[in-house]
Amino acid sequence: MSVEVPLAHLDRPFDYLVAAADDEAAQPGVRVKVRFAGQLVNGFLLERAESSPHGGRLAYLDKVVSPERVLDPEVARLARAVADRYAGNLSDVLRLAVPPRHARVESQPSPTTATAGPASAAGPASPGDPVSAGGLVPAGDPVSAEGAASVEGAGERLVVPASGSLDGAGDAAAVRASGGRPRAGFPMPAGETDAATPATEHPAGQDASERRSADSQADVVDSVGEAAAVPASTAAVGSVESRADAGGTSFLPGSVADVAAVRLVGQEGVPPGPADSRAHEVPAVTAGPGPAEEAVASGSRPPGSAAAVPGAAGQTTGAGDAGVAARHGWGVYPAGDAYLHALEQGRAARAVWSALPGEDWPARIAEAAGATVRGGRGVVIVVADARDLDRLDRALTTVLGAGRHVALNAAAGPAERYRRFLAAVRHRVPVVVGTRAAMFAPVADIGLVVIWDDGDDLHAEPRAPYPHARDVLLTRAQLAGCAALVAGFARTGEAQLLLETGWAKEIAASRQTLRSRSPAIAPTGDDPQLARDPGAVTARLPSLCWQAARGALQAGAPVLVQVPRRGYLPSTACAECRTPARCPHCSGPLGLTGARDVPSCHWCGRAAADYACPACGGRRLRASVTGARRTAEELGRAFPGVPVRTSGRDGILDSVPGEAALVVATPGAEPVAEGGYGAVLLLDTWALLSRADLRAAEETMRRWLSAAALARPGPAGGRVVVVADGSLAPVQALLRWDPGWFAARELAERRELGFPPAARMASVTGTAEAMAEFLDAARLPDDVELLGPVPAQEGQERMLLRVSRGRAAELARTLHQAAAVRSVKKSALPVRIQIDPAELL
Repeated sequence: MSVEVPLAHLDRPFDYLVAAADDEAAQPGVRVKVRFAGQLVNGFLLERAESSPHGGRLAYLDKVVSPERVLDPEVARLARAVADRYAGNLSDVLRLAVPPRHARVESQPSPTTATAGPASAAGPASPGDPVSAGGLVPAGDPVSAEGAASVEGAGERLVVPASGSLDGAGDAAAVRASGGRPRAGFPMPAGETDAATPATEHPAGQDASERRSADSQADVVDSVGEAAAVPASTAAVGSVESRADAGGTSFLPGSVADVAAVRLVGQEGVPPGPADSRAHEVPAVTAGPGPAEEAVASGSRPPGSAAAVPGAAGQTTGAGDAGVAARHGWGVYPAGDAYLHALEQGRAARAVWSALPGEDWPARIAEAAGATVRGGRGVVIVVADARDLDRLDRALTTVLGAGRHVALNAAAGPAERYRRFLAAVRHRVPVVVGTRAAMFAPVADIGLVVIWDDGDDLHAEPRAPYPHARDVLLTRAQLAGCAALVAGFARTGEAQLLLETGWAKEIAASRQTLRSRSPAIAPTGDDPQLARDPGAVTARLPSLCWQAARGALQAGAPVLVQVPRRGYLPSTACAECRTPARCPHCSGPLGLTGARDVPSCHWCGRAAADYACPACGGRRLRASVTGARRTAEELGRAFPGVPVRTSGRDGILDSVPGEAALVVATPGAEPVAEGGYGAVLLLDTWALLSRADLRAAEETMRRWLSAAALARPGPAGGRVVVVADGSLAPVQALLRWDPGWFAARELAERRELGFPPAARMASVTGTAEAMAEFLDAARLPDDVELLGPVPAQEGQERMLLRVSRGRAAELARTLHQAAAVRSVKKSALPVRIQIDPAELL
C-alpha cells in the first residue's frame, strides 16, 4: 500500500497484513489507516497478494477507512508515472488525484438511475451496490460471484478476486463486449437508438486492447499492455502505433490496412514524451489505402460524393445519410469526419485541432465525446476555468442527454464535488469534464482525453510535484492506449512538437474555409496607416480603431476592447520629467484606483497625497499604464449614449447581448456576444509582447486569437484591429490566422536555443546552503548542463539543469534520488524541484 508520508526515501509501497475481519473490505483502491513509525497515517491499498517478499515481521493494517474503492487501477498507474516524470512522490500525486473523503456523501443511498450532471448530481451508490456506467442495472441483477468483488462498467463485468491486484494483471478479464455499439450500461447519446446487437464473446484471458481490436476489426493494436509483464512500480509503457501516419495513429476510415508497429517506450516508470527518439519499431506488411482514404487524407472528396461522410468499416455514404453529417460540425475540417469515425471505432486517434474563428468549440468537443461513447468507451475533458466548464457542460447535456456526464468543479463545494467524483469512480457516467483536477478523473475503459487551450497557465498545478494537465493527459493516453485531442484557437510549442514527431495528426480547416470564417484583421503600425494617421505611432487609440468601433456601433453590433492591465491607472509617472512615481516609504510603484482617489502604493498600501518627484520636484502625475476601468471611462466619453460594460477580476461577464455596446475586458475575461462582435480592438499590445518571459510571444498570440475568435466573420462585417507593428511575427500570424506557422517558428527557435519543449529543463530552488547540499547528493549525468545559480525570491537561489528529451527520465530519477538522500539525513532546509517550470526567466 501507499502511505501518505512526504519523504522521498519512503516513496515506495509497503506490505501489511490484513486481518480476517477486514478481508472483504480491504480491496485495492480503498482508503486505509496503518501504523507507520509509531504514528497512525493514511494511505491507499494498492494490491492484495498471498505472500510478501519481506523477510521480517509485518504489521497488520489498522483500519479500513471506507470500503469505497476511490483509487481506480488506471489512475493509480497514471499517478506513479506522473510522480516519476516530475521527480515527485506518489503520495503527493494521489493527493491531487483523489479528493478528500466526505463520509455523509458516501453513506447516502443511491437512486436507481444516475443523474449526476452538474446541475443535479445523483446520489452515489452505497458500497457494494450494483453500479453500471449509467446506473441502469435492473433490480436483482446478479453482479458478483461468491467470494469475489464485482464492478460493472463500460458494459463489461470484471470479477476481481479478493487477492486481486490493482494493476488488473491476473484478474479475470471481461466476459462480455458489444462490438461497435455502445456497451451495456453506457447511456446512449441524445438522438441515438440502441439497436439489438448480439454480444461478442471473447476468451477469458483476453485483455481490453485485444477485445477492442477484435470488436472493431482494426489493423492497429492499441496496446501491448501487460504482455511485457512489467511490474506496476516501474510502469513501463507499451503501445502500438501506425507507421503509415509518420509514427502517429491514423484516424482514416477503417478500410485502410494500417501497418502495425510495436513501440516500446519508457524507462523505469517514467514515460517519455511523444518525441522519444529511443522508440523501437517493428514494421509489418500492409496494403495501400484506397481512393476514398486518399481523398480524406488530402482533404478532398472522391468524384460524385461531395456530401459523403465515412461510414462503417471504412465505407463512405452519400446523400442518403446526410443526417449523419448534420449531427456534427466537424465536416468543415478535412480530417474531421475521419477523426470522429476513428473515435467510434475505439482507435487511438491522436490529433491537434486548430479551431476556426467563431467555432462553437464546446459543441465540437461534445460531439467527439459522443462518438467515443458510441464506441463504448469513456472520456475525460479538461478546460482552464469555470466559464469554459459551464459552456462545455451545456454542450455535453445537449449531445449526450442529461445525467450522462459529471462536471468536477471546486466551486460546487466539498460535498457536491465528492458526490460527482463518486459517480465517476463508480463508473456511473462515461464522460467526466472539469478544470485542472479532472486530469486524474476515473472513467471506465478510457477512450479519449481532451484538453482545451493547453497554453493557459491555469493548467499548471501549483502544488508538488507541479504537473501540467496537458502532459498528464498525454501520459495517460500513452499508458491507456487511447485517443487524445489537444485543441484551441492557438497552438503551443508542445502541441507543435506532437505534430512534428508524428505522435499526433493535425485537424485544421482549408485556407478557403478559413478566409470565409475569419474577420478582417488590420494592424495600425504599417506604412499605409501611418501615412493616413502619423499620430498612430504614439496614440493609444489610433483613428483606425475609432473608425472600426464607430462602424460596428452604427450597425448595431457590440465592440470588444481588450486591455492587458486591470484597474484604473496601475502605474504613474511624473508629468514633468516622466520619472516613474515611487512610494517614499518602500519604493513601490504608485497608482490610482479611481479618478478622484489619491496615489497609493501597490506594495505597502500607503497613500501618497503629498507626492513630489525626487528628480524635478513636480507634483503632477501622468499615466504610464492605463487599466481597463480608465479605458472604459475614456470610451464612455468618446461614444456618449453607448452602454459600456467591463469584464475583469472584479466581475466577469459570461455573455453580452448582440446590440450596440462597448465591452472592455482583460485577457481571459472576454464575454461571448450573441452573433459575434462587430469589432475587436486589441490595445496596449506592448504590455504583452515586452514581458520578460520565454512564452511571451506565444501567450500574446493565444490571447489575441482567443479575443479575435469572438468577432463576426469578415463577410458579415467583423473587424479586428491590433495596435501593433504589422512586421512583428505574432502580428503576421494573426493577420493570416496561422497559429501553426507561428508555433513552428517558435519551436524552431527554442530548439536552436535549447529551451523546452525541444529540451527538458529542471529548476532547483532553495537557499545557498541547501542548494550546495543537494548538488553534492545528486549524481548528475555527465551531459547535464548546469545554468546558474541566480538569485530567486525571498533570498533564495535557483539552478537550472538542462538535458536532451531522451535523458529526461534519467534526470528526474537522479533528482528524486538526491531528494531521498537529503530526507534520510533529515535536512531541515527545503529544496523545490520543478520539471519544465512555466517561468524560466
